[in-house]
Amino acid sequence: MEERLLQSLMRSEAYEDMPGSITLKQTHISYIFITDRYVYKVKKPVDFGFLNFTTIDRRRFYCEEEVRLNRRLSPDVYLGVSEVRLTSEGASFHGSGSVIDYAVKMLRLPDERMLDRLVDAGEVDEDTILRIASKVAKFHLAAEKSAEIDRFGTVDSIRQNWDENFGQVDQFSEEIISAGDLSLLREWVDRFLAENYRLFTNRIEGGFIRDCDGDLHLSNICAGNEIWIFDCIEFNNRFRYLDTASDIAFLLMDLDFHYRSDLAVIFLAEYCRLTGDYGCRTLIDFYKVYRAVVRGKVSGLLTRDAGIAESEREAALERAVGYFRLARGYLLCRTLPKTLIIVF
Repeated sequence: MEERLLQSLMRSEAYEDMPGSITLKQTHISYIFITDRYVYKVKKPVDFGFLNFTTIDRRRFYCEEEVRLNRRLSPDVYLGVSEVRLTSEGASFHGSGSVIDYAVKMLRLPDERMLDRLVDAGEVDEDTILRIASKVAKFHLAAEKSAEIDRFGTVDSIRQNWDENFGQVDQFSEEIISAGDLSLLREWVDRFLAENYRLFTNRIEGGFIRDCDGDLHLSNICAGNEIWIFDCIEFNNRFRYLDTASDIAFLLMDLDFHYRSDLAVIFLAEYCRLTGDYGCRTLIDFYKVYRAVVRGKVSGLLTRDAGIAESEREAALERAVGYFRLARGYLLCRTLPKTLIIVF
């Protein structure tokens, strides 16, 4: 979206309820307009290979998919798809001008109750983690499964995801991860997949490959009177059709990243108790490495976005380096201590 149109969406008049404040945040794939009561997500016209939002029809389709899929876990948060219209003053989320784009409209959740903030502030207790584990467990037990979905749990499909990630991470070599560490990761993944073929087959046969969330990390969870889990993967089924162990590994990895492995232990124990899936433990470490690499890659992609502020770019670079260090740390110490210390 042109800078002129972006700026026009910072006007109260661009919104039907005339909000008193508007904040723009950016990810590598979205412009996010945060108002007093609502959040509007406009997809950037980007093509990263694993997603393609380059046409308005694609952006409309994936906005609709985002609403449909996220209503599984947060039905009261996802309000629908809003049209972005062209007016004499610029872009607007209402009016009768021509439609120039689409946005996901969400109810704004309380910033102070986002799980990443609560964890960093030391305000997450055991009860909160148990509530989150319960919600995720119920979601996984009811999640769709099929022969088509099972295909994404095969070693070949998992290897494709790894190869794609490594190919995209190559551009960051020596900037956020050394060539030596990247080579170490590649060798470890190849060896693990070759030596543990049966583990992955067992998960398929056990019915654990499901239509999951795909992006289950701390900043996508809000813990208030209810537990809201939002912003699942909508743009590529391949990243959402996965082993439930991979889904929870994202959250466990992020707790490790925030130095709260103790909370990860509580979550995993309760999840296993509620689902009966104690076998997921055989692959949790493998998927935590994968999730750390994915998170590092996404932060790395954000550093390449010319539209973000320098402070945001520096923060993204720091996160990327940290996640890749964590991935390497998992390889060096397969059994994590209660308090993870990242020193390399």
